[in-house]
Amino acid sequence: MVQLRSLHKSSTDHAIKAWMARTHSVLLLAVLVGAWACAATSEQQTCTAPDSCTKEKDYNPEAGEWYGEFFPDIPKIKYEGPNSTNPLSFRYYNADEVVLGKKMKEWLKFSVAFWHTFKADGSDPFGSATKAWPWDKEKDPLQASFKAMHANFEFISKLGVDRWCFHDRDIAPEGATLAETNKNLDLVAEVALELQKGTSIKPLWGTAQLFKHPRYMHGAATSPNATVFAYAAAQVKKAMEVTQLLGGENYVFWGGREGYQSLVNTDLELEMDNLGRFMKMANDFKHSIGFKGTLLLEPKPQEPTKHQYDWDAATSVAFLHKYGLLEDFKLNIECNHATLAGHSCEHELEVARINGVLGNIDANTGDAQTGWDTDQFLTDPRMATLVMAVVVKNNGLGSGGINFDAKIRRESISTEDLFYGHISGMDALARGLRNAAALKEAGQLDGLIADRYASWKAKGGLGQKIINGKVGFAELEKYALSNPDPGSSMASAKQELAEIYLDMATK
Repeated sequence: MVQLRSLHKSSTDHAIKAWMARTHSVLLLAVLVGAWACAATSEQQTCTAPDSCTKEKDYNPEAGEWYGEFFPDIPKIKYEGPNSTNPLSFRYYNADEVVLGKKMKEWLKFSVAFWHTFKADGSDPFGSATKAWPWDKEKDPLQASFKAMHANFEFISKLGVDRWCFHDRDIAPEGATLAETNKNLDLVAEVALELQKGTSIKPLWGTAQLFKHPRYMHGAATSPNATVFAYAAAQVKKAMEVTQLLGGENYVFWGGREGYQSLVNTDLELEMDNLGRFMKMANDFKHSIGFKGTLLLEPKPQEPTKHQYDWDAATSVAFLHKYGLLEDFKLNIECNHATLAGHSCEHELEVARINGVLGNIDANTGDAQTGWDTDQFLTDPRMATLVMAVVVKNNGLGSGGINFDAKIRRESISTEDLFYGHISGMDALARGLRNAAALKEAGQLDGLIADRYASWKAKGGLGQKIINGKVGFAELEKYALSNPDPGSSMASAKQELAEIYLDMATK
């Protein structure tokens, strides 16, 4: 594989100075003296100059580096139809195919999760890292970040999507001070901005990582330490600015540490109120900088805390309502989080939809035999159909999309596996969209539901009088006394028939 011939000094400070200087004359001199020599492995061919084994776009003088291709054996993934036997092709996802009046790529605004795709190393609580990615071999963390960003854009381009999502600390390393950390983030953002030029690629959303560093061990916005609250606010401020700079369409809040381990030592009221204050400040800052993106709250019941304050969609709606934020936030529903809360993904999506706050989907799934967040790719056709049926009822996701908050398994260590995982997820949801469209066009399930609730729809009937507030308990008692007991004439719910209709559409 190509070995980076760095023109920066190894330390972060010197890397920053070299970056800001952008000494193109030094780069030219490096070419003349043969500094471009790079070694080959079984995956990448031998090359001796930037244009001998990679396209011109892979050499980015603005970043001061030449990296070559990270996925040289992977072609651009294309749609080949359901009968294709090529695993590096789409069988169901056909970006420009029109479904229910919109192109598939508009229904399915797919996004690649930077952290799972480019930073996940396969380590878990029981084992060390198993993956050694070609973009992650630099000792200098800033250099490694530059390389990972290049890999991100190459991957996205070959996969045929134009959105990606990030945590601030995933794309840029933390420095010795907040100022240094912000500077690192600015430098990596410049790389991303440069790579975006001439493409439609941009972030679906950005977010701040407020859960990994020891300062957030008690929480961020809900920390008992007011200084931590301030630090978290500064971090969100910077992350939102970078999201805006890169053209991001949304900004996400996932409170991994916003909860408690025990109520015995917790001031629940203060912590909840402080979380509400934090979200209000974030919304105020969004408007102060003119950021047009949607703010998204991501529910999760537990892990890493015993109890998170945004437990599920219903809890999050109640939280937003209590603190006067229901008009300013929507929800980012993650399917595996729904499982942890004891719900199905379609339940969480439907609760968000009927409350007008369905904003984005983190598409993944868990394992029924485990009790934690396994972040697997959603590949089950029936589940994908139920998910996309809610999206169709919502007429899409607005500024949101479908982010693959999913990772390949610990034992999957090839760069090809990253493509296989995303292709399988994209095809499953495209298949789900086709099925949801077929279900809607057939009308059988909608008809069954309409028949079941017919007493509430009949013009001038009792149901309409109740809905329109025309009757109260006294009038309803009079009605009940003068009409036969409904217990002897109840209709069947026909759940089994409904399941058959669903199965008929699931292909």
